[in-house]
Amino acid sequence: MIGGLSKLILVLPELVLLGAALSLLMFGVFRREQSDSGITSLAVVFMGLALVFVFAIPNSEITIFDGLLINDPFAKFMKSLVLIGAMLTLIMGYGYRKRGELVNFEYPVLILFATLGMLLMISANNLMALYIGIELQSLSLYVIAAFDRDSRRSGEAGLKYFILGALSSGLLLYGCSLVYGFSGSTSFEGIASALNTIGADSIGLTIGMVFLCAGLAFKVSAVPFHMWTPDVYEGSPTPSTAFFAAAPKIAGVAIFIRVLVDPFADLVAQWQQVVIAISVASMSLGTLAAIYQTNIKRLMAYSSIANIGYALVGLAAGTSDGVQSVIIYMSIYLIMIVGTFGCILSMRVHGQMMEDINDLAGLGRTNPLLAIALTALMFSFVGIPPLAGFFGKLYVFLAAINAGLYWLAVIGLLTSVVGAFYYLRIVKLMYFDEARESFDSPIDKELVAVIAFCSILVGLFFAYPTPMIKGAAVAAETLFQ
Repeated sequence: MIGGLSKLILVLPELVLLGAALSLLMFGVFRREQSDSGITSLAVVFMGLALVFVFAIPNSEITIFDGLLINDPFAKFMKSLVLIGAMLTLIMGYGYRKRGELVNFEYPVLILFATLGMLLMISANNLMALYIGIELQSLSLYVIAAFDRDSRRSGEAGLKYFILGALSSGLLLYGCSLVYGFSGSTSFEGIASALNTIGADSIGLTIGMVFLCAGLAFKVSAVPFHMWTPDVYEGSPTPSTAFFAAAPKIAGVAIFIRVLVDPFADLVAQWQQVVIAISVASMSLGTLAAIYQTNIKRLMAYSSIANIGYALVGLAAGTSDGVQSVIIYMSIYLIMIVGTFGCILSMRVHGQMMEDINDLAGLGRTNPLLAIALTALMFSFVGIPPLAGFFGKLYVFLAAINAGLYWLAVIGLLTSVVGAFYYLRIVKLMYFDEARESFDSPIDKELVAVIAFCSILVGLFFAYPTPMIKGAAVAAETLFQ
């Protein structure tokens, strides 16, 4: 175990984000202008610096601060995804803010604090560190959801998120208290050691683990803890929604994996049933509810619920290959969701954001390039080869089959087929319906860059998937050593 100031290099990414958030907050407070011009750019630069430090950290398993945090290949991989997602969503919001929306300097500062909380979550090796990271992320996200003070919907979204978030924190804390009470430790190693001594028949630890799963399921919008997602996605400013759909999902899935695979490895038979139930419910409800949506942000909310269900199929396998498949799936999901929200942010008529799916009618004629990009992303969500989404689903379903969970893979395939309806409906609108009023042109160059980047990655993933697959394999194997 390594501790002390001499090893602060292992938490340099977190220190960079903390220093950046505090510095930019003070800079904004003592500046006469209220706009965030320059502050957002600096926030992106600092996130990029943090990403560089993530890659520079030794690729070995080291615990620090008396075991509160851990650095390992799994943490490095997931932190890099979180930082990439946060950077891309901040960049996408440039044009939104230039038009006088979300102009306050606090917005990028809150994004920095939320991202810092996510990095702490991913590195957590103790229930206390886990809770601190989750609360730092959550408190920032509550404010981000309600950031548009002139919008009643935004205030309502923030309030709903806060109330239900407080409930989930209560469930999480209750689970932590039960686990601590029956194991006598808050560290993941101590909990695993207690399970070895007590045995897997400990009812108290099992119930505590279930409550922990409930609290974490809220963070990833898994059924039945998904209630906040559609309203918050719809009511929040669209750049905020893009952020919610990307980085926090990665962090939530990462800590879900670490908590179940690390301290509760001996309870795999118990938590496997919980994960299977959540996965089936999420895939089914998310897919069926999305069919009836006309608001594209609500549709993507239910789509994200279904996609979390697919990711949990891999975790339900309870194997290293299963965790690898989840990491691959979430990496691909990040690119798809960021690109999709880039397209949604391009839906502007006379300066006003459009959110109705029918507003996409005729886009193939009025803006062919945007239509091609959105079509590629929708086909990828469906899982059509050779696009990236196909490989994501292939890996999670193969992991389930190899673990003997044939029926779970079949349910996943069936819901994928049903889910194709609402993705392909968007494609049908763009190419076969009468064109409505065309979107504002030209599209912000930052949006064009992000949409192009994501579309190209989705389209060409099959050409060279090796780095991601190998990185995910190393990250997954770390948790099973």
